[in-house]
Amino acid sequence: MHFDILTLFPEMFAGPLTASILGKAQKSGLVSVDVWNIRDHALDKHKIVDDTPYGGGAGMVLKVDVLVRAIEAVKGDSETPVIYLSPQGQVFNQDMAAQLAKLPRLILLSGHYEEIDERVRQHWVDFELSIGDYVLTGGELPAMVVVDAVTRLLPGVLGDESSFQQDSFQNGLLDHPHYTRPATFRGMNVPEVLLSGHHDNIARYRLKEALRRTIMRRPDLLEKKDLSMEERQLLDELAAEFSAEGRVNTNESD
Repeated sequence: MHFDILTLFPEMFAGPLTASILGKAQKSGLVSVDVWNIRDHALDKHKIVDDTPYGGGAGMVLKVDVLVRAIEAVKGDSETPVIYLSPQGQVFNQDMAAQLAKLPRLILLSGHYEEIDERVRQHWVDFELSIGDYVLTGGELPAMVVVDAVTRLLPGVLGDESSFQQDSFQNGLLDHPHYTRPATFRGMNVPEVLLSGHHDNIARYRLKEALRRTIMRRPDLLEKKDLSMEERQLLDELAAEFSAEGRVNTNESD
């Protein structure tokens, strides 16, 4: 898969894109990334990319002519979608990452300053993504998030294809707790079922704990999940446990 990133600050991507899994994915040829400087498409001698907004107001707006030249130079005649990273966009999630991972190429537009000229988003942007309901100084960090989330879902990137299948949100639940050696540390023990070697019991324990964590932290996820018979049985067990402990049952999925 190939990513093209349009930005005013290409130096921000040097570290994140060359380290850890992203760096390995590029070295192995599974992913390629080009970072393009929007300022290179400003034609005046001062390389001005922004201007004051029509109608007045605070902040500066990225210019339509500069941005369009940058997008068209990178996109060419291809049908590659252009994604604008914006707090006004649809909130990015795991399902979106999985859909984007099916594409051969993405163009990510990182805005900066107050906004981009509205004509760009109306005619040259295919859709907008936000990484949360807050405002950052630019789209560079969100672009890194999208590249990271999408890349780790590509075949061969993580080595073990099953490793991301248990991630939080991958199956509509938060991830279950994880433990490693030593089995006992300062009086705290790893749950016995994980030491038993009984794979069916371990799988059931992990699913139950994933449900428990989701109920306690993100009950809204259960409202959208199509529950299996086993999951419903485990939720009944958890409801009984919560009742015995005097907790409020937060399961509203039935």
